[in-house]
Amino acid sequence: MRTLANWTTETLFNYVHGNHLVYNTCWEDPRLDREVLGLGADDELVLITSAGCNALDYALDAPRRIHAVDMNFRQNALLELKLAAIRNLEHDEFFSVFGEGGTPDFKGWYHQRLRRDLPLAAREYWDDRTHFFARRKESDSFYLRGTTGLFARAMMRYFRMAGVLDDLRSLFSATSLEEQREIYFKRVREKFWRPAIRRALRTDLALSLLGVPAAQKDHLEKTCGQDIAAFMEQCVETVCTRLPASDNYFWRLYLFGRYTRDCCPEYLREPSFRRLKDGLADRIETHTDSLTGFLRQHPRPLSRFVLLDHMDWLSHRHPEALAEEWQAIVDRASANARILWRSGGVIVDFVDPLKVRRHGHEVRVGDLLRYDQTTAADCHRRDRVHTYGSFYIAHLSA
Repeated sequence: MRTLANWTTETLFNYVHGNHLVYNTCWEDPRLDREVLGLGADDELVLITSAGCNALDYALDAPRRIHAVDMNFRQNALLELKLAAIRNLEHDEFFSVFGEGGTPDFKGWYHQRLRRDLPLAAREYWDDRTHFFARRKESDSFYLRGTTGLFARAMMRYFRMAGVLDDLRSLFSATSLEEQREIYFKRVREKFWRPAIRRALRTDLALSLLGVPAAQKDHLEKTCGQDIAAFMEQCVETVCTRLPASDNYFWRLYLFGRYTRDCCPEYLREPSFRRLKDGLADRIETHTDSLTGFLRQHPRPLSRFVLLDHMDWLSHRHPEALAEEWQAIVDRASANARILWRSGGVIVDFVDPLKVRRHGHEVRVGDLLRYDQTTAADCHRRDRVHTYGSFYIAHLSA
């Protein structure tokens, strides 16, 4: 029987995800993904949409088709808006919207050039939300919208109160690791990691705004041997002191509220934008569905799967749904398909024991997978986001 606390936590998480745009940008490093996916002209890929940034990055490798699947139609609406903007805006205009986080011209552009090119669900969603990109004042930004944006605003207030905002901005403008370490250890760490922020990071509300359900928190704490606040402190220290800040557009975004042309996702750079506009973006399709639902109705084999971290969510609360999902993956995967996922936990122990039917026999999922642990560990070490506990690359046997 679930406790009242578990019920309250799950209800809060479901409310946040069921009624809001959660992710305004992707927090998975696509540079690593593209290295290990090895996408080619014959590949057909499926991924969880999130904010759609990485689907656009993957498209630059020119696979045959990319399927972006998400149960939250608002996430697909965001990707559809980006696709419409690629087709109908010039690069400077596109960058002002999705690089700088908005422009006073957006409402006019939307009604005159973008709206007609959106599917009905996306059109109905954005008709009431053009103000997300309106940028009435300099500090406005789309990247402070959505529930992750709400969390970012709260963190910015905390940074100001703690007196570290300018120091953090200096750190992420530094040109060497030595300079980053000097700023972090002498000017940031002690003031930043106060008891109040540790308590806040443990709350269900904060984690729900970040898209982290209680089940994922529990799995992380069980496998890494520390609470989530201590884990996050370790992650932040790594980002600030061991990884170059000069191209870490993930963390810079929330400190400055916008990307720069020198520090941004690849799809925002002009040469990449031109390639997307010339036809690569047309290879992306959105689907509002569960991954299992999409796979069951999709008619063709798929060679690449990007599962993000959503299996953490399913493993504790809905293990039967996770087993059904892997059955659908096995049924739809092409020979030697490649599967990529991340986890909040240091160790994923819930995939290999799952049972599926293959060639008329019941088998363990783990007996069908060949893991590339060396490459995965190297990718995890270099991950610019660095908020996950582990990284997995698996090849499905023929």
